[in-house]
Amino acid sequence: MICVLWMMVSITGMAQLCTGSLGDPVVNINFGSGAANPGESLASATTNYSYVFSTCPNDGSYTVVNSTKGCFNNTWFELTEDHTPGDLNGYMMLVNASYTPGVFFLDTVKNLCGGTTYEFSAWILNILRSASCGNNGINPNITLSIETTKGDVIQNYSTGNIPNLATTKWNQYGFYFTLPANVSDLVLRMINNAPGGCGNDLALDDITFRPCGPKVNAAFANLGNVTDTAHFCIVDNKSISIDGSVQAGYNNPALQWQESDDNGITWNDISGAITNAYTRSFSIAGTFKYRLATAEVGNINIARCRISSNILTVIIDAIPQPGITVSSPVCVGLPISLNAKNGDQYTWTGPNGFSSAIAAPIITTASLNNNGKYYVLVKTDGGCSKADSVLITVHALPIADAGADVSICEGTSTNLLANGGQTYLWTPVTGLSKSNVADPIASPLINTTYTVVVTDQNNCYAKDSVNVKVLKNPSANAGPDRKMMAGETIQLNGVAGGSFASYFWTPALNIDNTSILTPKVNPVTDFIYTLHVLSDNGCGTATDDLFIRVFKKISVPNAFSPNDDGINDIWDIKDLNSYPESTTKVFNRYGQVVFQSQGYSKPWDGRYNGKPLPFGTYYYTIDRKNDFPLLSGWIVIVR
Repeated sequence: MICVLWMMVSITGMAQLCTGSLGDPVVNINFGSGAANPGESLASATTNYSYVFSTCPNDGSYTVVNSTKGCFNNTWFELTEDHTPGDLNGYMMLVNASYTPGVFFLDTVKNLCGGTTYEFSAWILNILRSASCGNNGINPNITLSIETTKGDVIQNYSTGNIPNLATTKWNQYGFYFTLPANVSDLVLRMINNAPGGCGNDLALDDITFRPCGPKVNAAFANLGNVTDTAHFCIVDNKSISIDGSVQAGYNNPALQWQESDDNGITWNDISGAITNAYTRSFSIAGTFKYRLATAEVGNINIARCRISSNILTVIIDAIPQPGITVSSPVCVGLPISLNAKNGDQYTWTGPNGFSSAIAAPIITTASLNNNGKYYVLVKTDGGCSKADSVLITVHALPIADAGADVSICEGTSTNLLANGGQTYLWTPVTGLSKSNVADPIASPLINTTYTVVVTDQNNCYAKDSVNVKVLKNPSANAGPDRKMMAGETIQLNGVAGGSFASYFWTPALNIDNTSILTPKVNPVTDFIYTLHVLSDNGCGTATDDLFIRVFKKISVPNAFSPNDDGINDIWDIKDLNSYPESTTKVFNRYGQVVFQSQGYSKPWDGRYNGKPLPFGTYYYTIDRKNDFPLLSGWIVIVR
């Protein structure tokens, strides 16, 4: 009873963590990992807090996250990973403690060994920034408790107030205790003691419960100064001895050497290796890890009850197989990539003074001087080595020739001709009959530079270009058709376009200068002038015609005597017939139309409806059309 009362104590203050050696965890809660954020909830019996699917839980709830950001207006720290550095997407439990104390972790452990010492610990972080809550935030205060399955407290430990700091800092809290001899099953409990309000927020990770005992040490016995890792070559046939020691603490300790060949994930007892010394000869390659497990003699075969030493590693290297790969053959100007593997040190040599000490060197720009054999010596840190070689071939580039630059007239084409290879590819394809032949027909609309990629039988290629200049054809614009009155002089306004050397007008009649674009002309009758524009580069001649309509001046007599005496019997308006579109009307004094004519092919004889009109004054209008002003006046019929 005295022993039990001694165990039922509460410890407050700094963590009382195991100072000896630890065994493999009986409980190891790291909350797993995953890309989803938040992750899934915990088992319902683990906590009495409510799970929320959020990265920022409210009071009385928790979540499982791999990172946090911007919680509660950035009053919480932003966490980019869990407690374990480099644990990709590792989860942690994020707790916003409730206003009343509550259990946020609970687990049951069975089949333990009475009389064995165990450590119960967790990594905890106060996630409230120190400046939050007016610099007066509530600090988390956690009790870690060990209880019997009936609820009796064996021992507990209080973290005290976990301070909020200016930066994030994980701390491990916990204690160790000796399990009473008559107890094999335990309840692990973590309780929030702090009141609710502003603060009392924490992150929790890596909750562990594991055996604790005296310090156990393992060391190489025959390797001089080698401490924790021995590295040899398989041809050494090395025999390695290791020694173990256990400090005082067990009444009757038993020993068991263990080996792992999967980097410490699983450990296997070595049959018969139960003394403090172990020797092994190595004839196969691999990585082997060793440790010494110990416990009270009756518990040595129970993993939950034994502790382990530090780990010793033996690496036996196989003879490396260089496995050389190279990018050969290559063309001049391209990189050469060499690669060897299965070693820790590499020594390359080759033509043109080549040397390198890395596994995968690159010659950035190959030349013909790089042709030849390359050698590599591959070594391991354990002293194994092997040499190998490889032949590299560098091909010269083809000599690409796209031909001489050429000029063509608009609307015509030219034959391109490349040589120097087996296949050809032209760009751009615009204006080409084909792009994958040596001699395509090019008909570009504008100046174009064509580039051809010439590839030879070694798949090496080179480029060349040819410029096709498109010469503009001449163009002539004599201007719109014109009209004028006979006797006038007008100026022509011709336009010469494209690429031209000269221009002139034909015929050379009634024109002041046939060699300028704006000559003055005064034809006496309707006339056609032609503008000729001659190319300066053999692209032909362009012409355009200009029609000039010459209207004659008309004279309107104001009297005639239609009395059939053969003299002045008709209203003879000279040259009005040169206006075939004109309309002529004659009115009596009452405004009645007594004569009208389209054009004036038949002059008026003074009659209306076949009957002679009486003597008198009549009025006329003559609309010559063609934007000429309306002529009007009076005419007297004399009898």
